[in-house]
Amino acid sequence: MLEEILKELKERIIPFWMGLKDCEFGGYYGWMDYDLTLDPKAPKGCILNSRILWFFSRAYLELGDPKLLESAKHAYLFLKDHCVDKVYEGVFWSLSYDGKPLDTTKHTYNQAFAIYALAAYYQASNDASALELAKDLFWVIEKKCRDKNGYLEAFQQDFKPESNEKLSENGVIADRTMNTALHVLEAYTLLYQVTNDESVEQKLIELLLVFKDKIYDAGKKRLEVFFDQNYCSLLDLHSYGHDVEASWLLDLAIDTIGETVFAKGIRDELKAMTLTLANRTYELAFDGDSFANECENGVVKENRIWWVQAEAMVGFVNAYQKTSDEKFIQATEHLWKYIKEYIIDHRNGSEWYWEVYPDGTPIRRAIVEPWKCPYHNGRMCFELIRRMEQLERGK
Repeated sequence: MLEEILKELKERIIPFWMGLKDCEFGGYYGWMDYDLTLDPKAPKGCILNSRILWFFSRAYLELGDPKLLESAKHAYLFLKDHCVDKVYEGVFWSLSYDGKPLDTTKHTYNQAFAIYALAAYYQASNDASALELAKDLFWVIEKKCRDKNGYLEAFQQDFKPESNEKLSENGVIADRTMNTALHVLEAYTLLYQVTNDESVEQKLIELLLVFKDKIYDAGKKRLEVFFDQNYCSLLDLHSYGHDVEASWLLDLAIDTIGETVFAKGIRDELKAMTLTLANRTYELAFDGDSFANECENGVVKENRIWWVQAEAMVGFVNAYQKTSDEKFIQATEHLWKYIKEYIIDHRNGSEWYWEVYPDGTPIRRAIVEPWKCPYHNGRMCFELIRRMEQLERGK
């Protein structure tokens, strides 16, 4: 499996995204439809560009190929020169194909992914300007995108609050979301790794406690998804994909901070919570071959989504590292078999399908668009390679 994952990374995922470089207007093309027709004049999502920057930066750190660093620099220059608002600070939601502001919404989620990408690029390139921009965006979030109880969501260009349609689904409009909190935590984890900054550490600790005390429902053994200002859940929704993703991202944050920061009981409680998330999703979402997306009002959505399969693999390997429970490794092997058969798009010039029906038939969704990127499946490759090598060395 390790050899196959490395081959997938090197021979399909990396070449595909390298092929989307826009050498005329900068950044990477923003749309390829299901039939593999590229639209070079489609809008360019800033989240997509940030995730591509993160991907090539991490790929360079893992593989050392200078072409990967060149691809990361191409994304970095576009982010720095076009995605960042020079007047009001922060990162736009989207740009036109030629790099002009299109949707000037400032979303906390978007700021977080830019931090994540810039911190990774700094690791790869040692470019101090990237780290300074990441720090600036950290303070944008802390000063403009939160209140005393945690992180808020959507803002106008000048950071006046606006309705959060962009990260609300299932018929609700949320004042706070688990998804935004999770990816702020993810960004701050990497920023802390590269800076050792006490301010970042303190916000990480606060966020972990918000997950423990506000977002996690101990009775239901799950993370709630959409909230009002007071962290009252707005919907009976169990996002299996986000729970299994959170199970390892929260562990990574806990381990990055280190053992001395938390009282032992708090650390143990957090670690128990993340293992519960992994076990609960194994019980409810994993059918022996693949992993369901979510369950709303007791009804499981049976279509299989690319990013959910990828995050389940990482979450299960992480759980195995904590427990040595063979069920998690066996589940990972079955998930990889399923991905190879149904999720990877074997057509020439493609990558992975977005979504398939329960019988494995692909759904005609775009191969590239503002949310479809190399972040989840690329990160799965990086994490699985690193973690499986650690397990091999442990033997």
